[in-house]
Amino acid sequence: MKLVELVEAGDVAGVVRELGVLTPTQRGSYAAELTAFFEAGVRRESTQEERIALFAARLGCQVTPEATAAWIRAYPYFTMDTWTVDLLDLHPVAWRTELVARLGERATTAGAMFAITEHLVRDTGCPLPASHEFVLAWLYDRADNPERHPRVLGGAPGADFLERLRADDFTPKLLPLAVARPGRLVFAPHTSERPLEALIGLAAEGVVDRDELIHNLFADMVGDPPHGAQVVVTLEALALTPAEHAGVARERAALVGQLLGRLLEDGTRMETAPFLVFLRALASTPTEKALVVRDYLALLDRSLPVATYAQEMLIGLDEAGLLEPELLTEACERVLLRPEKKLVRAQLGWLDRVVRRDPVRAGRALVDAATTFGHREMTLQEQALKLVAKHLKAADDSVLPELRTAAGQLSPGLSARAAELLGTAEPLGAANLFGIPQDTVTGRAHTDVLPYAETLPAVPEPRPVPGPIAMAVEVAQEVAAVVANDQDVVAFERALDGLVRHAHLDRTALAEALKPVMRREPKSNVDWVQSDLYDVARAVRGDEPRGRAALMHRAVHINRTTPSRSYSLAGSMLASRLAEAMDVIESGTQPFLLAVPTLSTGALDAAVLVERIAELDELGVTPAPVDLAQALLRVTPTSDRQVLSAAESLASDAGQRLARWLREGGPAHQDSEPKGWPHCKPPKPASQGWWTPARPGVVMDPPLPQVAASLIGPYVGNSGLADPMAPFWVAQLPHHREELMARDYFEPRMSHRGWPRNLPFVVESGGPAGYSVHLALAFGLILQAETDAVVDAVLVLAARKQLDTDLLGRQLEALLNHGWAYADKASGSLRAAAETGAYATVWSVLRAALPGLLGKTPVRGAAAMLALAVECASRCGAKGEIPEVTAVADRKGSSQTVKNARLLREALR
Repeated sequence: MKLVELVEAGDVAGVVRELGVLTPTQRGSYAAELTAFFEAGVRRESTQEERIALFAARLGCQVTPEATAAWIRAYPYFTMDTWTVDLLDLHPVAWRTELVARLGERATTAGAMFAITEHLVRDTGCPLPASHEFVLAWLYDRADNPERHPRVLGGAPGADFLERLRADDFTPKLLPLAVARPGRLVFAPHTSERPLEALIGLAAEGVVDRDELIHNLFADMVGDPPHGAQVVVTLEALALTPAEHAGVARERAALVGQLLGRLLEDGTRMETAPFLVFLRALASTPTEKALVVRDYLALLDRSLPVATYAQEMLIGLDEAGLLEPELLTEACERVLLRPEKKLVRAQLGWLDRVVRRDPVRAGRALVDAATTFGHREMTLQEQALKLVAKHLKAADDSVLPELRTAAGQLSPGLSARAAELLGTAEPLGAANLFGIPQDTVTGRAHTDVLPYAETLPAVPEPRPVPGPIAMAVEVAQEVAAVVANDQDVVAFERALDGLVRHAHLDRTALAEALKPVMRREPKSNVDWVQSDLYDVARAVRGDEPRGRAALMHRAVHINRTTPSRSYSLAGSMLASRLAEAMDVIESGTQPFLLAVPTLSTGALDAAVLVERIAELDELGVTPAPVDLAQALLRVTPTSDRQVLSAAESLASDAGQRLARWLREGGPAHQDSEPKGWPHCKPPKPASQGWWTPARPGVVMDPPLPQVAASLIGPYVGNSGLADPMAPFWVAQLPHHREELMARDYFEPRMSHRGWPRNLPFVVESGGPAGYSVHLALAFGLILQAETDAVVDAVLVLAARKQLDTDLLGRQLEALLNHGWAYADKASGSLRAAAETGAYATVWSVLRAALPGLLGKTPVRGAAAMLALAVECASRCGAKGEIPEVTAVADRKGSSQTVKNARLLREALR
């Protein structure tokens, strides 16, 4: 019977007998057939006997020790039984000895590998493998004490782990290897605590030299530092005595140096945590810590967990009398202006303990604490001021000039208290309601400085779009730029027009120029983006279209009457333009595009559009419908009689459509303010938890193509967008930003990331900035995602005198009161805006928001909003009582909200 037939029959004994009568060459010839049989039957049901028979046959067909060792390592999970012994006995002793050596090189605790190796060692009397992998496998085997089948040699007698090690004849040879390199066993990947327990137990009985074990273990740690968690377990188990701890001082110092060097590189919390755990486990003495004090100081500039650890170490050194006063000052300079409140509070607490422990150091400690007067967080300024007030009597008068100088940075709400404390006649620093600078010694205001003036950014002017691209190679370069970065509207519009123009002039030359561009496809997106211009370039060359190209052509005929699950309105419009451009290129009828803007905002000068249509009329060309629709949506309304007259003189349908469009001023602007939005009182909850913008639509007569009409017509909605808003959304409707923002911007989205970064394009665009534009800003301020972009948008809109601060403030209040508990984030964003010099603008927003935020139970984070309001109102000179603020200020208690309300009440008097 053939070997395969014996396998199919599940005859394990028959397989072994058959292998015994075959020569090694004959056995090897069956290997390929058995492998194919195995692969074919992977998903076929089989009995246990069939599986063992196949396993035995495949193992027996490995002819050389090298191949056998590799096969066992690949398939180690089987139980060594009598059939295994019979297979091994088919080979001579020298062959089995070589197999031991090869298995021992990469021994594991998995399956039968160690059992086979030990059996062969005992059976042949060959030398024991000396690899640390084999030693580790030996310790695991003795710990688990697996049962051996008959004729399988191995194991050791004994009721427990240590008893088996004592009785094992392998122990005299393998245990010294374990002690010589214990780190390889204790810190091996996926190891457990059993090797360590065995070594410690044997050391306690005197079988192993404990001092040698500890020394070698630390030497291994220095050479190959393990994970911090492993170190903690190891050192806890070792429980070093003071003498043993001192005995490895040199090794511990080397480890500390390595670990601190790694922490200086910093990283995420998960990246630095193991090194911090390792350092704490090493338990350096104060004297040892003093040797690396400069490293601890440098770590104060790193991430919060690292800086917190360094601060703890420095505090310990100071309490041990090992930190020089100059180094404490340096630590304060590094920490006290950091944004993390916990870290700053701990530093101020340290200074408080310094003065209580040694009043002689009060002067320097208070000057160090005054560094906090420059912190942006008023609560921390106040804590530092209280510390100064608490210990000022212990300091001499020589520190007063420095304290008064530092007090010039205090928030206006604290400056009167500082002036009284430090003995000046006038409030210090920013307490001057108009922000007038003062003499830092006397505290008196300079009278030759102008009052407060609001600082807003210069209003950005839209860039003119350059003329058509002159050469095919330049078109290819522009296409490559768009594929690499699809955020530039001007580059995209010029590239799309360039493809149409130069395909009309010399398609062959353009196709050749585009060849290098085709090597790099754009990154994948769900929605349509400008980098999909790549497919138009492929069409120019006649290359096989991508799958997205077919979807683009469907978008041309889109009839949006139900919500989309993937594509934004703007994305569908873009896809239609791209697909239409492919058709124009194929037909060769239209020599250029009408919709190329003349300004970077997407706006198209009316006179230029009149000239373009007139040129097409002369050629007898009817413009593509989506191209014409996009041009109309972009054209800038004009009252220039000459331009209007030229439009009226156009005879074509497209010309007459443009003339009517200009005559009527384009589509009427639509108000997105929701029905019932209160104008004179704080907003009440809406059914959704916030006030959804209204989305009216204009029905055009004559109608635009559906994909274009959906941008401003009746809104059908979206059920979820995967990709964020892009700049080309704004450029499609450069005179109707309110209608744009009322639609897809507030639909469900996969993530909030990426959306706010485009708000600067919105505020630089045209048309009214109403409810939806302001609501987008409010969301951006609350979410604190892409904060710089949101702050820039708020300030630019204010500089254009289009920011309705009352509306924005009431929208913030509505969101914060009804499901968006992010007042702390909103205050952070508003503070960033105020610190550019726009204190009056931010105050106007806060003045509108605060009444609704300070109800019977103020919203969470109201204290931060009040602190910012104190600073803004004081700096811009705002006056006038806010009843809700006064009501909170009159309450009993000392919460931060109440204290800040009192400060604001005083500032507004």
